[in-house]
Amino acid sequence: MTTPSDVRALAGDLSLAVVRLTRHLRGRRAEAQISLTQLSALATLARDGAMTPGVLAGKERVQPPSMTRVIASLSDLDLVQRRPHPTDGRQIIVSLSPAGRALIEDEAHAREAWMTERLSHLRPDQIAVLDQAVAIMNEIVAESE
Repeated sequence: MTTPSDVRALAGDLSLAVVRLTRHLRGRRAEAQISLTQLSALATLARDGAMTPGVLAGKERVQPPSMTRVIASLSDLDLVQRRPHPTDGRQIIVSLSPAGRALIEDEAHAREAWMTERLSHLRPDQIAVLDQAVAIMNEIVAESE
């Protein structure tokens, strides 16, 4: 698989597989109290720690006014905490609240339980291939960030 058309076909197949997998993972959220946009912002805060709304908007690849609305809605649900920036009085720092951390953990548990069950039906060689694929996909994403 070295020709440009082979790589292009793989790109299409891989993209479609990721979309389908994402759809299944979203399906674990049947009783979700927040949107996927809100969940993504919480997950970024869980992974990267407290930050300004502008930095969070950049990481989420949305405009700052959109992130301001997301943060306000998450604050209304007591899922994030806002505190003054230590050196810039015009800024705030946003972090996960204990309720936000619990929600992220519950979401992750539901996805991981579904994936674990699905993976348990695969052969060891298939598991090894997926393990390599995860590493490669992480490299692809890291290169674009």
